[in-house]
Amino acid sequence: MSVETIGTARSDTAPSIHHVPTPSPAFRVTDAVVAYDRTPVLRGVTFDVPAGETLAILGPNGSGKSTLMRAMLGITPLAGGRIDVHGVALRRFRDWSRIGYVPQRLSVGGGVPATVREVVASGQVARRRRLRRATAADRAAVAEALDTVGLTDRAGASVHELSGGQQQRVLIARALAGGPDTFIMDEPMAGVDAESQRALAATIARLGEQGATVVLVLHELGPLEPLIQRALVLSEGILTHDGPAPRPTGDCARPGHVHVHPHADGAPALPAAPHIEVPHYE
Repeated sequence: MSVETIGTARSDTAPSIHHVPTPSPAFRVTDAVVAYDRTPVLRGVTFDVPAGETLAILGPNGSGKSTLMRAMLGITPLAGGRIDVHGVALRRFRDWSRIGYVPQRLSVGGGVPATVREVVASGQVARRRRLRRATAADRAAVAEALDTVGLTDRAGASVHELSGGQQQRVLIARALAGGPDTFIMDEPMAGVDAESQRALAATIARLGEQGATVVLVLHELGPLEPLIQRALVLSEGILTHDGPAPRPTGDCARPGHVHVHPHADGAPALPAAPHIEVPHYE
């Protein structure tokens, strides 16, 4: 080929097309069935949660939403169907540092008072080698998490001194400190004061802006309604709605309505949180 033809010899050839692979959904639930004592609690539930989506799972008590959350976390076994997490079958998924779980209540075991900073730092245990001391980067991540939820000024306080809403913010900060890209939050607004509701909503909005996947198990939307991109509604273990968040009705639609309720759907109680392993700080 002559020098003159270089760069022109293939001018009549169509350019090659590079296909960018579509990322796997953060969660893929396919025909999920869960039963307790042979009584079905989830009945053939199927949906995907695309990476980066803020999704609400809604339903009344007994609808199966808490059971679905447990199944997605691998806590409750399936009687049928399949769940994949970031493209990997749940039974083979090991990269749990990618998942930030925020339970309803804080539980600190061992009888030793823990500070807010220590509890938040415990969220890094899953991604750190055992017995490795906290690094400067670890401490910076804890400080950033506390700042995000507005609790920097309470970092040295005992968690037992905090209000329920502040403790819920500690739980979110603990999840943030681990650096996950996917969050599951179990009723984060239940019984939380107005100030903490605003702080929690702001944090969830920021996670969405940063491209995180956020799955919220809720009885009602409340102040989170503007942040929800998609909602699933369960009724008696069946998925009855998959789409835009339904508008509140009845008493729940009244301005200033605050809803406090028990969390039960026929499933055994889920522990609020594992005992805290407090990292060592010098």
